[in-house]
Amino acid sequence: MPNPVRVDETDLSILAELSKDARIANNVLAAKVGLAPSTCLGRVKALSKAGVITGYHAAINEELLGVAVNAMISVIVSSTARDRLLSSAHQLRELAEVKEVFVLGGSPDLLVRVATRSIGDLRTFVAAHLGSNRAFSSTQTVIIFEHLA
Repeated sequence: MPNPVRVDETDLSILAELSKDARIANNVLAAKVGLAPSTCLGRVKALSKAGVITGYHAAINEELLGVAVNAMISVIVSSTARDRLLSSAHQLRELAEVKEVFVLGGSPDLLVRVATRSIGDLRTFVAAHLGSNRAFSSTQTVIIFEHLA
């Protein structure tokens, strides 16, 4: 585990604002956190260099792209495939339908968020990528009705 990075209240304010809007202009960010723009930019760069800020992401409205079904799938890895747990997780993450993969302690071993256009597409995904994979001993699929971020 990496050593924690020391941050102060101003750094935490910067991070809170960036988490709300990663595209915020530096001068607007600086005004919101009470810093000069050059000082604010320096702090953002320092937070990035320290690895606290790992990237900037776009929030996607999946419904406008035709995604109608989101599901969380619990996956238990077979006892004979325990040594391939992480590689199996990485392989799943590469699939277009997979939005997130969580490697867990305990049972289940993996929690996978999947987005598809229909229940039929979800069923096909589970059969093709989970049910047919001998590394996985069982799965349980739960449909997501709402995601309150």
